[in-house]
Amino acid sequence: MVFKLKRNKHQEHFAMLPKISQSVMDFITLFSPVDFRKTLLERIFQATRRVCIVALYLENDEGGQSIFSALYKVKKQKPNLDVSVVVDWHRAQRCRIGSTCSFTNADWYYEIASQNPNISIPIYGIPVNTREALGILHLKGLVIDDTVLYTGANFNNIYLHQNNQYRYDRYHIIGNRLLADTMFNWISVNLLKSKATQRLDQCYRPRSSQIKNATRKLRHDLRRCHYQYLGNIMSNKLSVTPLLGLGRRSLLNKTIYYLIVSVKSHLIICTPYFNLPSILVRNIIYILRHGRKVEIIVGDKTANDFYIPESQPFQIIGILPYLYEINLRRFLSRLQNYIYRGQLTIRIWKDGNNSYHLKGLWVDDTWMMITGNNFNPRAWSLDLENAILIHDPLQQLADQRFRELNIIRQNTKFIYHANDLENIVDYPDKARRLILGVHRMQIDRLLRRIL
Repeated sequence: MVFKLKRNKHQEHFAMLPKISQSVMDFITLFSPVDFRKTLLERIFQATRRVCIVALYLENDEGGQSIFSALYKVKKQKPNLDVSVVVDWHRAQRCRIGSTCSFTNADWYYEIASQNPNISIPIYGIPVNTREALGILHLKGLVIDDTVLYTGANFNNIYLHQNNQYRYDRYHIIGNRLLADTMFNWISVNLLKSKATQRLDQCYRPRSSQIKNATRKLRHDLRRCHYQYLGNIMSNKLSVTPLLGLGRRSLLNKTIYYLIVSVKSHLIICTPYFNLPSILVRNIIYILRHGRKVEIIVGDKTANDFYIPESQPFQIIGILPYLYEINLRRFLSRLQNYIYRGQLTIRIWKDGNNSYHLKGLWVDDTWMMITGNNFNPRAWSLDLENAILIHDPLQQLADQRFRELNIIRQNTKFIYHANDLENIVDYPDKARRLILGVHRMQIDRLLRRIL
């Protein structure tokens, strides 16, 4: 009875969320990074009013260059087209972790702008916090005319499967004018008009210390910001709800929390990093105790984007995949009985030397969340995140949903026992020694929170 009352209380949250009517014909799921890359480039060339690309980063490689090439070509053909790119301020001004390059993405943006002086494509850097380790722009969703292309991916060779490797993510094309207007207008008003926001395609860029006060104000304002729109549908039809989140008490975090606790039958979670906030672990245990089923699909440690092969020089960042696997072993050991009962299913994704970047929730074949949120402590409290919650009470998207999940599961193996995973004694010497060292110094928890 207590469980029912609690679940009903959380269901009130979903009844109060404003919902936007969604046409089934205008909701398309793509199933590979190649399909997404082709569709994205096609949509850019077809654009007539606006193109707004939002990502953590857009990299200086063949994948990123193909995006910029398309943007400049279409802008040249259609001068009145509103084209902009929004990326994280800090990430744009450094190279990849472990790289020694001195030519950053921001330098590349300025170089491209200099080579095209008659074509203006503003590239905005958003500082969500004064330091990258304390918060980044992790918004997702590209707006092209009246369509939102939503993916957790960023833009470079591996995310776009430009060469031999790919990083697997989720990809959805949602034709919905109100949704597109809502997301586009929020960026225009709450990010681009901030004094903290800076152009990255221009010669002068202030140092982060020079804009720290404006950055702090922006972060303060973002904690209270939500997408502004009026719902136009009741709760018994297909709908979408855009959500924002910065900080532990955000609307996005509350919705994730309520989704898990309100499960009636089964829950599916995808995350690339098994580092769930403690509150979500407690919620999962709570619903397992009440007879619900939970399936978790997580990447193998070698499919993690932080994984460093033994053939390459090892760095401290390379211990993260091992720490995530240690987390998973502990989780399995704690909940082994639920695996024996058939309530808890753990799947590990691995496909050669490719990597895994999927995030999302599926609840009772009725709710689905597409998001860039990694469901980890950093996403829960530090980064600016967003998501789109899909309510499908009539099962109109069932075929797309089943196909997407079946394709995700194709490259997974079922973990029946904690001993099916490697233990710390099996890890490479450098990784094992470093893990033991950071554990003795008690900084492993800090690493999990900020990386």
